[in-house]
Amino acid sequence: MVEHSDWRVGAASAPVHHGEILQGVFAGRDGLVRGLVTLPCTIHTTRATFTPASGTRVTVSPDWKGKARRAAELAVRAVVPAGAGVAGGHLELTGDVPLCRGFGSSTSDVLAAIWAVKDAFADPLPPREVARLAVRAETASDSLMFEDSTVLFAQREGTVIEDFGYRMPPLRVLGFGSRPSNRGKGVDTLALPPARYDGAEIERFARLRDMLRDAIQMKDVALLGAVATASAEINQRHLPVPGFDRIRDIARTSGAVGVQVAHSGDIAGLLFDRDDPEVETRTALAQDLLRNTGIDEQWNYTTGD
Repeated sequence: MVEHSDWRVGAASAPVHHGEILQGVFAGRDGLVRGLVTLPCTIHTTRATFTPASGTRVTVSPDWKGKARRAAELAVRAVVPAGAGVAGGHLELTGDVPLCRGFGSSTSDVLAAIWAVKDAFADPLPPREVARLAVRAETASDSLMFEDSTVLFAQREGTVIEDFGYRMPPLRVLGFGSRPSNRGKGVDTLALPPARYDGAEIERFARLRDMLRDAIQMKDVALLGAVATASAEINQRHLPVPGFDRIRDIARTSGAVGVQVAHSGDIAGLLFDRDDPEVETRTALAQDLLRNTGIDEQWNYTTGD
């Protein structure tokens, strides 16, 4: 039984992602299933604290963070034995994650909440259980809880379709707002219907899955970029990025290895080999070329150790 003396304020922080490297429909254990591979991102963070309390009520601040509150409730039930005398508490969230852009703001909230509860009770909640709780809290989740490996993740089931075994090879990501007319307002992702892929696209996803497996296992940045570009091209039929052909041309001109997009958002990125000796020059050229097309909302970061 969890005693009052065992309670402590749990604290955690959760990252965001930068849209997807690959998203589509894939063969899973029980047939075709929607899945995605997210691109890690380091430029925004959600922080959470969870203070356990007697009773059954979980409160949250800000009070509109209902998905995070639900996640904390589910996490408490998962880690605290029935009859232990604590099933409630207060969750407090802070951070700087923009909403509706494709950064995975709701998953970041949910993950920070679950991890804060985990910390409060010092429970070794594994990533696959965290994923299950996250999907229950928000219907569809990204795969931010898998920090040590790259996974093809069924975002509506909360299960791993395939674990590729390694992290992605290191990248320099030049991110930007892909819809300048939005001025950072983002996209109403909840209003977007799930993409309906045709047979040819589903066959192409299978080939891209194989390519991505090879890219990750061989640490082949160029092959990873080719997968991301192909996925972005397929996405043009479902949530088109304005001026995509020009963006793809800028990628070629600047020496980027590929283009990636948020499949439900308004951010995109040019991918570069982080370890390329010319990466700074290539990134600067791409920044100038993007500005010349009217895209001046930009940021950049690196992935990998």
